[in-house]
Amino acid sequence: MVIRVGKHVDGQGRIYLPYLKDWSHPKSSVIGLINEMIGKFEEEPPLCLRSSTDGSNPVELMAFMAKVSGGISDMSLKSQTKAGRDNRDGVTSKVTVVGGGDLGLACVMAISAKDVADKLVFIDVSESATKGGTMDLDIFSLPKVEVSKDFSASAGSKVVVVTANSWSNDRSYLGVLQSNVDLYKRIIPQLAHYSPNCVLLIASQPVDVMTYIVWKLSKFPPSHVIGTGCNLDSERFQYITGNHQKPQSVDTHAWIIGEHGENKVATWSELDIAVNRSPDMVANQNPQMQLADRAFEFVKVKGQRSWSVGLSVSDLTESIVRNKRKRHSVSTLVKGWYGINNDVFLSLPCVLGNTGVMDITTISLQDEKVQKLRNSAVSLHNLLQQLQF
Repeated sequence: MVIRVGKHVDGQGRIYLPYLKDWSHPKSSVIGLINEMIGKFEEEPPLCLRSSTDGSNPVELMAFMAKVSGGISDMSLKSQTKAGRDNRDGVTSKVTVVGGGDLGLACVMAISAKDVADKLVFIDVSESATKGGTMDLDIFSLPKVEVSKDFSASAGSKVVVVTANSWSNDRSYLGVLQSNVDLYKRIIPQLAHYSPNCVLLIASQPVDVMTYIVWKLSKFPPSHVIGTGCNLDSERFQYITGNHQKPQSVDTHAWIIGEHGENKVATWSELDIAVNRSPDMVANQNPQMQLADRAFEFVKVKGQRSWSVGLSVSDLTESIVRNKRKRHSVSTLVKGWYGINNDVFLSLPCVLGNTGVMDITTISLQDEKVQKLRNSAVSLHNLLQQLQF
């Protein structure tokens, strides 16, 4: 039996057989026939020999038929195939921001200003805090920006930025985190459903914890789930140290890595391996070490305003959407790095492109800094064990 497009299935994967056009046969017979068709498809799939420009994807057709045999409805099919429609409509770089508050609005404004996306969707999940801001976006409409409350509006996004945080009356840190987890249990599966090939970019705090939660709830590969992590701090650190160096001596390997917050680690590649060098060489690096220390102290007290984080998010979004393969210090799965044995997310220099994290850069670190990374990993792991998701 050979299944052909135009005879047994149409271009959208819908089955139509001339002698079943009225679907008057018993359901068991129809399902049996479909299962037989699936079996034949797997044995000798003639459509696999077709080029991608010739028509339907056989994998999609097989998946469709498998779901039909389980009783999928036409309405469900419409919601699942909606993800690909934006590309057919000429939208090739769709970005969605999910959340509310000043941070969500800052991300929308920064991404819009960079003109990164052909279409930008803002889904406000807040109850009340910034309805005024969302309303203003509706009133003073921005080019290419759509405001919605419906998660289906995110369908087909290349990048989904998550800024949502739950406002909880619980005064305990663990209680607030659990409220966030409960919120994410509601929104992340929907985002993953409507944009199954997207990169999820997490800006919610605490970012390392929430990035791990999103990874677990989305069931995405770790390369497709990224936290903003230490990107803003690293960019500031590199900017300060770079502006105080002669152009020919600027070290582009200055990074802030590790746990976002008080336990972050400053690294400057030349300084971190100085322990293995002669005393004279180390002495010559004292001015650099002093500069690095001053820069790191400045970064620690600088703080992170919503608009600053929004600019950082737009920078990361641009690297992903435009496949720039630029290095950023972002929160990623670090199991196996620097002797870390737990599934936790910490910031390391990562090459970002259209598939998310494409590579992770190894930095030579002093033992004390490696131990600091390991301590953060253990602390985060212990905290995550106390959350229910």
